[in-house]
Order: sequence, then C-alpha cells, then structure tokens
Amino acid sequence: MYAIVGLLIVFGAVIGGFLMEKGHIAVLLQPAELLIIGGAALGTLLVANPMHILKSIAGSLKSVFAASQFGKPRYLDTLKMMYEFLNKIRREGLLAVEGDIESPTESKIFQQYPFFLKNHHIRDFVCDTLRMAITGGVDPFDMDQMMELDMDVQNHDATEPVAALTTVADALPGLGIVAAVLGVVITMGALGGPPELIGHKVASALVGTFLGILLCYGLVGPLSSNMAKSAEEMRAYLHVVRVLLLSFIKGLPPILAVEIARRAIPSHVRPSFAEMENCCKGRSAAALGAEQSAARD
Repeated sequence: MYAIVGLLIVFGAVIGGFLMEKGHIAVLLQPAELLIIGGAALGTLLVANPMHILKSIAGSLKSVFAASQFGKPRYLDTLKMMYEFLNKIRREGLLAVEGDIESPTESKIFQQYPFFLKNHHIRDFVCDTLRMAITGGVDPFDMDQMMELDMDVQNHDATEPVAALTTVADALPGLGIVAAVLGVVITMGALGGPPELIGHKVASALVGTFLGILLCYGLVGPLSSNMAKSAEEMRAYLHVVRVLLLSFIKGLPPILAVEIARRAIPSHVRPSFAEMENCCKGRSAAALGAEQSAARD
C-alpha cells in the first residue's frame, strides 16, 4: 500500500511541477522513446538472467505492493505454534512428532497455522532441522551451522532478483541517453525545416534522457530497494526460528526457548513479554515468571 502511495507521490510531484511551469503534458508522451528505453531494459533483463530469477522477480514484485508478511501477529503465531509443538515433544518424546515432521500438511498442530504450511521455505527449514534432531547424534553446534547454511542459501536466492533489478535500474539512465542520441540523429535529418518541427524533435530527444533517469531513481530503483528489505525480513524471521530451535535442542524448556526467540525479534515488531505469554499460554506474567525461575533452578 505504501509503495503505491509513494509511486503516486513521485510521479504526481514530477508531473505537477512540470504543469505548474506551464509545460504541456503532451510533450512528455513519447511512445517511441518509451519503447526504446523499456524494450532495451526488458531485453537486458532477459539476456542477463535465467528463467528462475525472472520468475523470482515477478513473485517479489507482488510482495512489494502487499502488506509485510512479518508483522507482530505473524511472530506471535509462530511463537505459539512452536511452543505447542515443542511441548508435545517434551511430553511425548521426539518420536511422537515424526509424523508431523514427515507430513506437516497432516499435522493437527501445523494445520492451525496456514501461513506455515503455505511458505515452503519456512516449513522445510523447521521440519528439516527437527528431522535431524530426531535422528540424533548431531551436536548442537553442528545443527546451528546447518541452519545458518540454510539461511545463507535462502538469502542468496532471495537477493538474486534484487541484484537483477538493480542492474536494470543502473542501466536505465544510459538507455535514456541512447534514446536521446537517436532523437538527435533524427533531428539532424530535419535541419532546414520549420523551427517548430526542429524544436519538437529536440524536445522528444530530451524526453528520452528524462524518462531514463526518472524510471531509474523514481521507479525501478525504489522497487529493488523494497525487495531487498523484504529479503531481510525473511532472514530476520528465519533467525528467530533458528534461535528458538537451537535453544530447545540445547535442552532448554519450551517456554525459555520461546522467550529467547522473542528477544531475537526485530524491535519494531517484537511483542512484549505479556503479549507473548498470553498468546502462548493464557497465563499471567507472574505465573510465567515463576515457571521460568523453577526451570532455572
């Protein structure tokens, strides 16, 4: 939503200022210049990137215009889900959740959290880690290394579309100059004609430079920046899950593992201690504090 508002402000301010200075909006409507710049930009994107990155760009652009997936409610739901799941492990043992891990879509716990089942990156991250815990014989340090490696791979995949779109943004001013130069070439062929015609062709050529710079800094550049922030949000979320799982693997009680994970949540979406314990257990903060003290003793 904010991305749409921001783009409207960018183009509204540019066009509004142009009109305030008595400019004619029809001068900016140059389909040929837009075809040269847009077509060349699309062509370079296709040449420089394989199909899986192109598909990732399309998917990432959709997320730019949607609300963030990783707000406070998402983190609270995750803490609650993991608290319930880890409590089941503590009561019944690791083997009791083998079916949940192997077939998460059939798990009674996971079925309550559609976002978890829908996002295969998060689902696989959790289930693969717990599968290794069930197998046994893996040191917590090695488990942490595996989770970090998984996060690095996922972050690399998420930033590839960002890099591709950033490259296109960097190329747009140059493509605008190409369009302008072609306009000048056409203008040279019209020398000796009416001054009005020559002026119109010069203006058309300059619009090419204008469009290249505007599309770079006013559209494609901000979109790639927003996509980069979305990738960082995903990494931050996986880091929270990693901290939670590692704490439990080290032998901490579920409630302490959840509390440690809460501390790892980014501050602008971090729920309070009371919000977390109300969501997970529905108990008072005093009761939760007493449980934590007993666990430490």
